[in-house]
Amino acid sequence: MSEQNYSLQEAILYSHKMAQLTKAVWKQIEKDWQNWVKPFDLNLNEHHILWICYHLDGASISEISKFGIMHVSTAFNFSKKLEERELLTFSKREEDKRNTYIELTESGKRLFEETMEAHAQGTDKNTVMQASLPLKDLYGRFPEFQELEAIVKEIYGEEYLDILDRSIASIKAEY
Repeated sequence: MSEQNYSLQEAILYSHKMAQLTKAVWKQIEKDWQNWVKPFDLNLNEHHILWICYHLDGASISEISKFGIMHVSTAFNFSKKLEERELLTFSKREEDKRNTYIELTESGKRLFEETMEAHAQGTDKNTVMQASLPLKDLYGRFPEFQELEAIVKEIYGEEYLDILDRSIASIKAEY
């Protein structure tokens, strides 16, 4: 444990600013995301599960829970709803009977791809991306979030960033 090298005021100001800024950005992302997937009769958790499974080429419930930042029961219950719609299947692996794995069906892959096409056609409705364009114009790229990644790594661990990197590699390869 490192010695405390900050004041109570610094800690409170940092926590307050981090909470307010991240909540403000998340609320807008949430609104944009809900508007994006609503025409496909999906909610955020369902779409996030499809997204994770698609880009990781299948995933365990625990991976979905960890990467989706949702409780295991939430990941399982929303996955069950997607299974009822025949968008994914559950399985056990011969070498790992303890974990439940999820793979998208062809219908699930098609639906996810349709959502991505809708996203591509509706980027002008993505408020956070639109708000980031002045930074892209100024610096020639979108923000990269290195400091935020360092904070997330401390909270959720290296495995979280590994899964993020796998999904990013999949997105780069596909688009």
